[in-house]
Amino acid sequence: MHISRRWMFRLTACLALLSSLGAQAGPVTDRLKAGGSKLVIAHRESSVPFSYLDANKRPVGYAVDLCLKVAEAVRKKLEMPALGVEFRMVTPANRIETIVAHEADLECGSTTNNAERRQKVAFTVPHYITGARYMVRADSGIEDLQQFENRKLVSTKGTTPLKAVEAANRERLLRIEVLEAPDHSRAVEMVEKGEADGFVMDDVLLFGLIAGRPEPGKLKVVGKFLTIEPLAIMLPKDDPEFKKIVDDEMKRLVNSREAYAIYERWFAKPIPPKNTSLNLPMSYLLKDFWKYPSDQVPY
Repeated sequence: MHISRRWMFRLTACLALLSSLGAQAGPVTDRLKAGGSKLVIAHRESSVPFSYLDANKRPVGYAVDLCLKVAEAVRKKLEMPALGVEFRMVTPANRIETIVAHEADLECGSTTNNAERRQKVAFTVPHYITGARYMVRADSGIEDLQQFENRKLVSTKGTTPLKAVEAANRERLLRIEVLEAPDHSRAVEMVEKGEADGFVMDDVLLFGLIAGRPEPGKLKVVGKFLTIEPLAIMLPKDDPEFKKIVDDEMKRLVNSREAYAIYERWFAKPIPPKNTSLNLPMSYLLKDFWKYPSDQVPY
């Protein structure tokens, strides 16, 4: 059969495109072993103290430190001591798709491991267990969800607390005006400026955000837990070799108690940018979970 040069050129181009797509979406370890690539760590802008930017705009935080330990484990396992790390900033709205599209290998922030997300991505051992509560102005008089009836409550786009408060609003007929903010910083500003009466988010993030404000005494965290949130590093689905390296390192960090020291650094000691301490001791939920560290969570 005779094939013209034009069709041969098109066929070659298509095969090259398919090859490049396959390389991009292939297992992380295969890509790294092929050389010329770095381990890409996705980080957040304002998820204090998990993953945020310091005064010099460098990614820092509890989850970032854990991910750097994982990166070192990858170097040792693959026998690639010169393997570099590249940081990529993500938002609550695009973090999952960034991992799904293989634009990052690890997402090191404050992402909840739940059944819906496990359809698209994988998670390792949780590094924090928290729950969603409410940030309000200290003089607001609001103490729990019921008191937001006929008021405005903001959360961050693409987060589990946003979905949870929307569901609670429907079920309890509270007539809350639920607002979406593009990121945590904007949500705090909305509360400070009176554009919203409260901000629903994981309480540990709320405490961190308050500590970083110019006048932290004007804000407070109130209410019972609306959700239980096991936070974990996110990584691509269906990549068992890479996941085993990540899981083994997280279990090693917990069992050796290195993870406890990293926790202490970020939750019990002064942290950037203002060198203030969150003074948040480890919860009984996380202590119990870490007795037998696993990537399996009951949510």
